[in-house]
Amino acid sequence: MSSNIQIRRAQASDCERILELIHELAVYERAPQEVTVSLEHFRESGFGEKPVWWAFVATTTDGEGKEQIVAFALYYIRYSTWKGQCMYLEDLLVTQDMRGKGIGKMLFDRLIEEAREKRFKRLCWQVLDWNEPAINFYKKYNASFDGEWINCAIEW
Repeated sequence: MSSNIQIRRAQASDCERILELIHELAVYERAPQEVTVSLEHFRESGFGEKPVWWAFVATTTDGEGKEQIVAFALYYIRYSTWKGQCMYLEDLLVTQDMRGKGIGKMLFDRLIEEAREKRFKRLCWQVLDWNEPAINFYKKYNASFDGEWINCAIEW
């Protein structure tokens, strides 16, 4: 684990960098053309009058002492009629060159802590069936994998 990594809540000024990382994730997930959200909409959605998402970022400092965001985890509140409020992890990404340093674990552990603090009933997310590194990461947490549900969406 990298000793100079810090986990903190995302701030409005982080939105441009988080959006860059979202694009990096989309390329990794083979769907870069799917990212169509504007920076303004993204920022307003997280830091406007009625935020709908929250995030944590992992930062490190470069040789000149300047902070750099190298990972993020973005979540929102989902409501289960069976369980109540739940944390839904929309995306978690550690930049390619920073993987394998324990940063993903630091972020995921912080999400779990946040979910417990807010008394959410569970933490849930999706993972692509071909993303073996992510699947193996989540298995370390004894996550359950549900093959029964089919994802559905309507877009306009």
